[in-house]
Amino acid sequence: MRYIKNLSLPFIAFLQALGIVSYCGLIGVLIWQGEKFFGPVNNFLGPVLFLTLFIVSALITALIGLGYAGFLFFKEKKQKKALKLIGLTAGWLLLFVLILIFILTFS
Repeated sequence: MRYIKNLSLPFIAFLQALGIVSYCGLIGVLIWQGEKFFGPVNNFLGPVLFLTLFIVSALITALIGLGYAGFLFFKEKKQKKALKLIGLTAGWLLLFVLILIFILTFS
């Protein structure tokens, strides 16, 4: 954690948002190309796998986006800094979404 303390809060938020977008990109490729990887699914295991992946993805993205903020909030007792980090991460995520929409619209 000492290396993270040397980084600025906006840069940490940028890295967290980039991590979330990257993870979502990997999962998007998995879903998009799933039939190539796994073949056609003709039983109940496909929906079970999808729902399990959905829950695991929610946990992973929550850890990426809220893990350090939780550390700041509960361990370091820096509530304002933690809330600012969450807001900055949300702002970076919004920017990434707008960039993706722009790319999809004009490609």
